Amino acid sequence: MAEIKNYTLNFGPQHPAAHGVLRLVLELDGEVVQRADPHIGLLHRATEKLAETRTYLQSVPYMDRLDYVSMMANEHAYVMAIEKLLDIQVPERALWIRTMFDEITRLLNHLMWMGAHALDIGAMGPFLYAFRDREDLFDVYEAVSGARMHAAYYRPGGVYRDLPDAMPQYKASLIRNEKELAKRNEDRQGSVLDFIGDFTKRFDGYVDEYETLLTDNRIWKQRTVGIGVVSPEDALAMGFTGAMLRGSGIAWDLRKKQPYAAYDKVEFDIPVGVNGDSYDRYLVRIEEMRQSNRIIKQCVAWLQANPGPVMTSNRKVAPPSRVDMKTNMESLIHHFKLFTEGFHVPPGEAYSAVEHPKGEFGIYIVSDGANKPYRLKIRAPGFAHLQSLDEMARGHMIADVVTIIGTQDIVFGEIDR
Repeated sequence: MAEIKNYTLNFGPQHPAAHGVLRLVLELDGEVVQRADPHIGLLHRATEKLAETRTYLQSVPYMDRLDYVSMMANEHAYVMAIEKLLDIQVPERALWIRTMFDEITRLLNHLMWMGAHALDIGAMGPFLYAFRDREDLFDVYEAVSGARMHAAYYRPGGVYRDLPDAMPQYKASLIRNEKELAKRNEDRQGSVLDFIGDFTKRFDGYVDEYETLLTDNRIWKQRTVGIGVVSPEDALAMGFTGAMLRGSGIAWDLRKKQPYAAYDKVEFDIPVGVNGDSYDRYLVRIEEMRQSNRIIKQCVAWLQANPGPVMTSNRKVAPPSRVDMKTNMESLIHHFKLFTEGFHVPPGEAYSAVEHPKGEFGIYIVSDGANKPYRLKIRAPGFAHLQSLDEMARGHMIADVVTIIGTQDIVFGEIDR
């Protein structure tokens, strides 16, 4: 009898679970995966090289486009690394605003992950619910920065501007029905903080809805329980961080272990898994959404009670006010010099990391004293997780590969940086 050989299959980039930018070569024995070989480079952004030719400020928008589902979290690591090199203090109000927006970004990320992951393995409803809720959070992004996704809101030394006193409202030209218009604008009568506070009151109920659809759903559990099991030892050995590491039972979270911004002043818990499978990682991320909501509530309460500056007074990195520019020629020249030449950073090196929604996102900068980095290196959490795909997929069926890609929550903008 002739020997039956394994055969290889190109899984993607056409497959929806591969998000169009991952070529995965699977070696199969029937429908059972013997080996999975990820090929990257289909979305190469050259961010690290481009940063060497841009001023420090000009690279902030590039950070948004790395993991394009966790925009402000990317910015946070980048501006913190610059602040270390400059040795400047960030006003406390700016630290609380950053903390709040990091958690809003975590909700944006986890909602996208949950909706897309559920859609990939057969559940349509959560995807639609997730986008309903993301819409409100994008409105907050737009209110503070003018952009719905790529905000470029964080700055070395603080944030671009304080939270607006009024929340943008839907206009009659967009919604003709008066009752519908009044309903849409009902929670937009106050400030941006009022709107965020109102959202946090509703959000725990939204998470309950997601859990009703998925957590005890028989099909969902059949597709995720026991799939892609990773032991705590293997998770550490493969460089896992974030929910991938906590799903395997290790309570490592930079917000607790190496606090930054205002995380040492807020109360929250670190959810951990027990079995290290795709279902545990789902439960961890669901609980993380509840904890993020808890943090945002505390940030809203603090920010409502504590006005103050949101940008450092260090004129080396802070632009002059518009009032100064209209009355003082020196301020006007300083403004143009800051945004054309940029600021010079003392020679040295710095690494700064945040607890990004996907894990530890770090920025390593080497400065030679110029107005742009000599070298910039990005520590992307998804890159470390992708290398484990072979280990996680072996012995599983082809259909389970879709689940494993989903449970890793990888976005190629940061992997192909």
